Amino acid sequence: MKSRDSSPAGYYMIGIVALFMAGFLMLVVIGAQSFQNTVSGQSSNMSTRAILSWLATCAKSGDTAGALSVQDSSEGRILVLEDGDTGFAQRIYLHEGKLVEDYARINAPLHPEDATVIGPTDTFEIREMPGQVLSVRTDEGRVLLHMRSGEVAG
Repeated sequence: MKSRDSSPAGYYMIGIVALFMAGFLMLVVIGAQSFQNTVSGQSSNMSTRAILSWLATCAKSGDTAGALSVQDSSEGRILVLEDGDTGFAQRIYLHEGKLVEDYARINAPLHPEDATVIGPTDTFEIREMPGQVLSVRTDEGRVLLHMRSGEVAG
């Protein structure tokens, strides 16, 4: 009968391979978690800045003389961007914890239930500043709107 001799070098080799495999799997798990944290942070930052960027873009797209005004209503202060000489305007205001926008006649009553929701925010403060500048504050921060083509209509 033949006897089997086990060599400690074989066990040593299996141990080293197992150690490398465990290290490799640990690196994969740590890398996946790091990637997930990075993507979630990036998404959070982008959604945080979305409302402010949207407000700035709306103001710049309607930057014509006298097109921007601030009005008071039952919903609070409203940012009004008139659409040329059409008699219509884009109206941006806060309703039930959401920033909303509607497009209607300038003096038409507000219909927040039909308005487009821009994003969630509990704060929408508009302050008029010197030099054709409006300061708009939301939960995400503040954006300054500078109208280059004409003064802000009061």
